[in-house]
Amino acid sequence: MKNTELYSIKSQSKAHVQPAIEPQSGLVNAEGVNTVLAHCSACHSPSLITQNAMSRERWLETIRWMQDTQKLWPLGDAEPVILDYLSTWYGPKTSARRPNLAPHLLPKTGSAHISKNYTNPHG
Repeated sequence: MKNTELYSIKSQSKAHVQPAIEPQSGLVNAEGVNTVLAHCSACHSPSLITQNAMSRERWLETIRWMQDTQKLWPLGDAEPVILDYLSTWYGPKTSARRPNLAPHLLPKTGSAHISKNYTNPHG
């Protein structure tokens, strides 16, 4: 699929560009997605890909493990395409935490915002 449309999610702090997602698989809709689907989803759900975030080297180690222990066939010319796709879209994350919420999305704090009708059940 050559369609690599991007869409933006804007918050007060900054705009975040999110890649388009291929609706049936849940994978990023970018160059190489069809090759990945043809080879990877033949044996397992694409969600196994989306749950991981590995370097190119670690993806290659995982492919070799699947070839050695899970009967994955030789990928031939498809291997660099698959590795490019996986390391680009499912590479290591800079942080496992989600981005901070925009200030306008944070709850208001302080006693002035507690309901007058609130009764503490513990005394």
